Amino acid sequence: MKETIRSLATPFLWFWRWEAKSGAILLLGAVVALLLANSPLAGAYHHVLHMPIRLGFGDFGLEMGLLHWINDGLMAVFFFVIGLEIKREFLYGELKTRSAMMLPVGAALGGMIVPAILYALINFGTPTAGGWGIPMATDIAFALGIMTLTARQAPLGLVVFLTALAIVDDLGAIVVIALFYSSEIAFAALFVGLVAIVAAFLLSRLNVRFFLAYLVLGLIAWYAFLQAGVHPTIAGVLLGLAIPAQEDPEQSMLHVWEHRLEPWSAYGIMPIFALGNAGVTLSFATFDPGSPLFLGILAGLCLGKPIGIFGTVWCFNRFFKVPVPGNASSGQAAATGMLGGIGFTMSIFIASLAFADSGAMLDLAKISILSASILSGILGAIVFKLQSLRASA
Repeated sequence: MKETIRSLATPFLWFWRWEAKSGAILLLGAVVALLLANSPLAGAYHHVLHMPIRLGFGDFGLEMGLLHWINDGLMAVFFFVIGLEIKREFLYGELKTRSAMMLPVGAALGGMIVPAILYALINFGTPTAGGWGIPMATDIAFALGIMTLTARQAPLGLVVFLTALAIVDDLGAIVVIALFYSSEIAFAALFVGLVAIVAAFLLSRLNVRFFLAYLVLGLIAWYAFLQAGVHPTIAGVLLGLAIPAQEDPEQSMLHVWEHRLEPWSAYGIMPIFALGNAGVTLSFATFDPGSPLFLGILAGLCLGKPIGIFGTVWCFNRFFKVPVPGNASSGQAAATGMLGGIGFTMSIFIASLAFADSGAMLDLAKISILSASILSGILGAIVFKLQSLRASA
């Protein structure tokens, strides 16, 4: 029995270790980007980000700016890893059974719906109303990193709950991106991409474990989705879900590729994304704390997230007798909801889609996300520390 529990827990503990530690490097990337964008090197920084790069040979190639290659190319690998994480969690982890998934799924939904409503109410009838998806996301690396540093005595069940919640949150964000933040659809190209994804699922069904076949189909789907007007990172998620899994997690192709790619995603792709996207010029011209955009993101992440997450946990415990994860105190559960307000990576990604045609709105959205994420992290850390002091008193 102990061996079975250890086997099931190993993938989670390994994943937690990578995500918690990567938060510091992700923060470093964001800080370096802000310093560059507000230094004499700002011109060179923005020039490099928009420098065209062509990949391919002869007449077959694709040219995009460096920032587009980061957001559309590298982030497709990041989303592929998310797809692997989602599948692993549903097959082996906290979301394996209906009873186990009820609370994190419910809390994730509450933590997405309430922030979106708050943002929509504040921005109703304004040009920024389309950014309602921005405060729906939780950055799992930052959230777990802060919990690891400030809540060492937090029950492991609460850490598992936050991880499962963030993974469901990522899945919700992916659905929102696919349905609401894609441009006009070219159905012929979309059909080609979907055929490639279906072929990958068929290979998985046949238990084909030749990764190159999945890679080729993934590249076809990525390019087809790009041409179709559907964000190409969606192809990465779908391909991750198609990777075959065996009953034994340790022997699973799913586990092998998540194990290989997670360090590259956590320590490479996410910091590069931060370095390319967090570089905002800080000035009174870009910072408008009274704007509906700033207030909507701040309210969504700092209020909507904890209300939606903790409110769901409280309701499930009060009315359905679902135990609080790890038998945590109300304060610890509330602090976990506050950490859910750290949006950063996925929030900035959605903002770049929502305000792709307005540099000023995008810059203000990024400043708002950074401000709200920092405030959420500080509030969550303070409440965790207070709970720790109270427990030791």
